[in-house]
Amino acid sequence: MQIPQIRMQSQSAQIAIQSRPANQSIQQPNANLQIEQPLAEMNIRTTPGKLTIDQSQAWEDMDIKSIFKRVEENTYRAQQAVMEGIARVVREGDEMLDIRSGRNIIVEQAKRKANPRPVQTNIAWVPSPFSVKTHYTRGSIDIQFQAKKPKIDVQIRKPIISYHRGDVDISLQQRNSLKIDFVK
Repeated sequence: MQIPQIRMQSQSAQIAIQSRPANQSIQQPNANLQIEQPLAEMNIRTTPGKLTIDQSQAWEDMDIKSIFKRVEENTYRAQQAVMEGIARVVREGDEMLDIRSGRNIIVEQAKRKANPRPVQTNIAWVPSPFSVKTHYTRGSIDIQFQAKKPKIDVQIRKPIISYHRGDVDISLQQRNSLKIDFVK
């Protein structure tokens, strides 16, 4: 006896996949950079030194004097001479009062007037040492400095981005099938 048979024949489905990759490009332009450095400010103030030279004493030592100084000195010497003369006359008058003592006062006074004391002389340097006076006042300097910060200007540029998307195509390359046959 023959048993009927079932024959099955199947075919699987096949999928076809095609892909195109994505493409991305990025470009970064350089930034614009400007730097400006302002000049610093500097102020310098100076006070000059002062030199004072006083040579009036040296001129006086060499007997080169102003008329005012000569008048002043002559006035002083005249007053001194008058006072010395008055003192001498008073002294001689006092000596004359003492004429009774037996001394010969008139002869003594005559000898003194006839033989004055010798004038004292000495070597002198003209002008005298250190007769020129100097004085120096030193000057000063004041420096003011002010630095200035640089001016920096930056212009940033955005990146240029280009993107092309990828694509995937999926299709059915072969359909599935099932074939059933009955065989006797």
